[in-house]
Amino acid sequence: MPEVISSKRRLLISAACAVCATSGAVFAPMIWARSAPSFKNARLILVFLRGAYDGISATVPYADADYARNRPNIAIPVPDGGSESALRLDQTFALHPALAPLLPLWHSGVLSFLPSAGSPDPTRSHFEAQLHWEIGQPGKSNAPAGWLNTLAGFGADSAGSVDSAADPLAIGVGEANPKILSGPAAVRLIPKGNSAMREGVLAHDRTRQALLDLYAGQDAIAKAFRQGADSRMASAQELSSEAMAADNGAASAAGLLLDAQHLGTLMRNDRRLRIGFLSAGGWDTHANQGMTNGLLARNFTSLGQALAQLRRDFSEPGDLIVVASEFGRTAAENGTRGTDHGHGNTLMLLGNRVNGGRWHGQWSGLSKGNLNEGRDLPVHHDFRSVFAEVLRTGFGLGERHLQDLFPGARFDAGLRSLFKTA
Repeated sequence: MPEVISSKRRLLISAACAVCATSGAVFAPMIWARSAPSFKNARLILVFLRGAYDGISATVPYADADYARNRPNIAIPVPDGGSESALRLDQTFALHPALAPLLPLWHSGVLSFLPSAGSPDPTRSHFEAQLHWEIGQPGKSNAPAGWLNTLAGFGADSAGSVDSAADPLAIGVGEANPKILSGPAAVRLIPKGNSAMREGVLAHDRTRQALLDLYAGQDAIAKAFRQGADSRMASAQELSSEAMAADNGAASAAGLLLDAQHLGTLMRNDRRLRIGFLSAGGWDTHANQGMTNGLLARNFTSLGQALAQLRRDFSEPGDLIVVASEFGRTAAENGTRGTDHGHGNTLMLLGNRVNGGRWHGQWSGLSKGNLNEGRDLPVHHDFRSVFAEVLRTGFGLGERHLQDLFPGARFDAGLRSLFKTA
């Protein structure tokens, strides 16, 4: 039962908010009521774009004169209604035309973004930055569990499950063992693309039986193997049946869209699954990035289609889709008409609870004096604070749980308007 906030606690919260409002500070100590997490009416889908996608090309700051100056060869044309121009969102930003499937979601008020979010750690290493995101601890080199696995453990505890391994709450599609889902809580892992519909060696009766005999004991390894084998067989059978009906004889889709379809199918068929993780690589565009055509545009086409599909599958009141990447890319193009490793980046959110049709947070433009180290977008909003707000409003997590997920995370007053009020 949620803890009742005392009048004294309300006074402290009001005082903290007043300090933020008068001082202009973005961060203040995290002061949230403690409560038991609720997984009954909320589902979280995290789409992680590995390789550092170019948010400046996704949500184009076309009104900033420094945008075209910084990118003379790869700037997306200003919105003018043409097929090759950006799609106007407001007086500051526009969408890359390859992300056209997202425009109706913006207009219907279920899509928003933060243009300068990310990890406060300065690393430009993909490996290090991705690890920080996955364990929820910028600057740390390791942790016993990924934060989505820890979140799934909270759900198993709140449900009173005796054997959480029999009832996974989280599912990952596209990677064999993502760090963000690693840990003690059981999760369901599905291979990428068409591999998800293949049963592998388990399809052969004798081989499957030999393996099951080998792992027939009651030790932890044997139990884990049997659970994984059952999950692989069941998932492959579910997805093969679904694909045959949906394809209607046509060649199946590939890449991110297909993985998104698999995630939607499996979470729709198993309502116990409340946390989904979907990832895609190929976003490290150091050379020949392109404008409205080329490598990045093709990636954005896949991303737009996948997000539109996810929105169709996850459109209930408590559903939320978040799109993120380990860091952004440089404000200026390099000598090979690409962009190098940056810092801050665009973080997208889709859902009925999102205060959409507008962007949120701080934006300081692309003038050199406002850039991180004179070259990148700054991180005005720590990703941990964004996810803490997501989980506080969507899953009812209190301070104790949020500190377990994101040690040292702080309340961000700039995110107050991110979600609709009841």
